[in-house]
Amino acid sequence: MQTLSPRLHRLGNGLAVAVEPMSGVETMAVGLYADVGARSEPAPYSGLAHMVEHMVFKGAGHRDARMIAEAAENCGGQLNAWTARDHTVYQARMLAEDWALGLELVSDLVRAPILDAEELVREKGVVLSELGESHDTPDDIIHDHLQSVAFKNQALGRPVLGDEKSIAAIDRAALCHWVEDYYHPEGCVLAAAGKIDEDAFLKMAESRFGDWNKGHPLKIEKAHFIGGRYNDQRDSEQTHIALGFGGFAYHDPRSHALALYASILGGGMSSRLFQRVREEQGLVYSIYSWTQAWVETGLLGIYCATDKEDADKALTLIREIINHSLKTVTEEELQRAKAQARAGLLMGLEGVGPRCDHLARQIQIHDRIVEPIEVASWINSVSLEDILKVSQQALAGGEALASVGDGLTL
Repeated sequence: MQTLSPRLHRLGNGLAVAVEPMSGVETMAVGLYADVGARSEPAPYSGLAHMVEHMVFKGAGHRDARMIAEAAENCGGQLNAWTARDHTVYQARMLAEDWALGLELVSDLVRAPILDAEELVREKGVVLSELGESHDTPDDIIHDHLQSVAFKNQALGRPVLGDEKSIAAIDRAALCHWVEDYYHPEGCVLAAAGKIDEDAFLKMAESRFGDWNKGHPLKIEKAHFIGGRYNDQRDSEQTHIALGFGGFAYHDPRSHALALYASILGGGMSSRLFQRVREEQGLVYSIYSWTQAWVETGLLGIYCATDKEDADKALTLIREIINHSLKTVTEEELQRAKAQARAGLLMGLEGVGPRCDHLARQIQIHDRIVEPIEVASWINSVSLEDILKVSQQALAGGEALASVGDGLTL
């Protein structure tokens, strides 16, 4: 698989259009990426962005829900969408010969959703089932709990799905206002990757989006890490634990060093947490760490699940490992983390869908296309001194602790 240099174009109304032709593939992906998500919702309508994502599939353009699904699947294509705290995505993956249908479907979903009131009543039941499933899945809901503790009483701390009360409050008017206000050319990126004729794609993009009107400025409530503790008390054999610390914004160079530190802590089977907590002590099956970054802040997280009798011991050991790491990370560990990061970046970009995602998200974050080689250079530039400095800075702001189960007594 080879790729030509991706190119960024802008329509007259400001819509960013990115295209990356790829040889050696017979498929393509096209997606519309809106830079608005759950963190921009009014608190009484928590879950609105996610509900809109559901509702556009109930009817758009001249198609109802069944026709939308059949249009893609009759030719073997796939439609997908997801909502995050700071963006929403609508993506189609198609055989190369059906690229125009993929672009048509994506544009209809975003520009011409019907948002029928009766369908909304039914879809609320679907979302409530999704919410219930999440609450019944401890290793899922604990991430929402950690987010709410880390960013307590802030928009960034609210769950993407909302809750029963906020879902009940959503009406058709709220859906329409959301689409009209925040789905607009200056707040979106249209991206495509795969076997595709760039000129033909740009011509159709102009015809489908060229008359798209401008919307309203995005509303973002600035967030900051607070920390604290929350326990979701349940009678269960397992206790799920998530620790969080303040991180760095995605434009902050320290975010790259923090991501490498997270890898050293719990990024693989050779990581400190995996080796000590699982391999040596046998306290957990699953343990890992990660980082997330947003426009003004970030998060370093650690998760594990353990028998409730071992919960206190596991948490104590994790804290000991973290504290010990603040002055003892080695050059060997740093080089291994860099290799993992570079390999993970390249392996994650081997499909047309991930390529499409990478294009769009880099434009949303950096307002330009950032090639993988540049990302790799950011990774390579991190020094051991950087790791030691950012780890201490992150942990200096205190701790957020979330748990599900009844094993923790500390």
